[in-house]
Amino acid sequence: MGAAVDEGAFSPRGDGRGVLVVTGDAGDAAQLSGTLESAGYRVGATAASAVEGAGLLRRSRFDLVVWDATLPDNKDLARGRRLVLESRPPVLFLITCDYLHTLLPELGAGTRDYVTRPFQPAEVLARAGVLLRGRRDTPAPGMPRYGDLVLDDVTCRAQRGARSLDLTPAEYRLLRHLLVNAGQVLSKEQISRQVWNDSRATEAIEKLVSRLRQKVDQEDTALIHTRRGFGYVFGRTGG
Repeated sequence: MGAAVDEGAFSPRGDGRGVLVVTGDAGDAAQLSGTLESAGYRVGATAASAVEGAGLLRRSRFDLVVWDATLPDNKDLARGRRLVLESRPPVLFLITCDYLHTLLPELGAGTRDYVTRPFQPAEVLARAGVLLRGRRDTPAPGMPRYGDLVLDDVTCRAQRGARSLDLTPAEYRLLRHLLVNAGQVLSKEQISRQVWNDSRATEAIEKLVSRLRQKVDQEDTALIHTRRGFGYVFGRTGG
């Protein structure tokens, strides 16, 4: 895994920013595209090889590049990964642990980072947000947020737009967990286990989500959605 990410230092919102995804793994490409688009990014193009990705970089503008550092033709590409590193958008590399030593010298300057396989959607969004931080709508440090929803981990209070949300401690913990996993479908069992370390409290989760939805989505665009038979998903396009 990469260095620890301060979850409060990024916004899961993509705000329509364009992303180029370059990976030879069709499953990774689909998962990355779905994760990023569910969080409001726009995946402008995907490429299955380094050569194809380099051509897209030359012809089009992107706000962020997600690049598979293990692509076989990286070494065959003229000037190798230097083209990617010299490109203007920040770069998030996909890497396996056994390849990591080859990539470390190229990291730094706040515009290049990596996630290791198997990657978690929440980590991809976290690192994308950190890479893009300061380029637009920089959130205040220590404030996890999604769109107009802001959480304050110091006071354990939440606000949506100008409206303060009167949350219980349990509701705050649940909302924070949903927010930092934006775009992922979470089952009631997963939520119970990951937030309360008890996989049996599924009935209580159902009631808690219902109460939380009434407070968070009361007068605004819905952020908490039910996927029947699967669980819950947080985000503007969760459906």
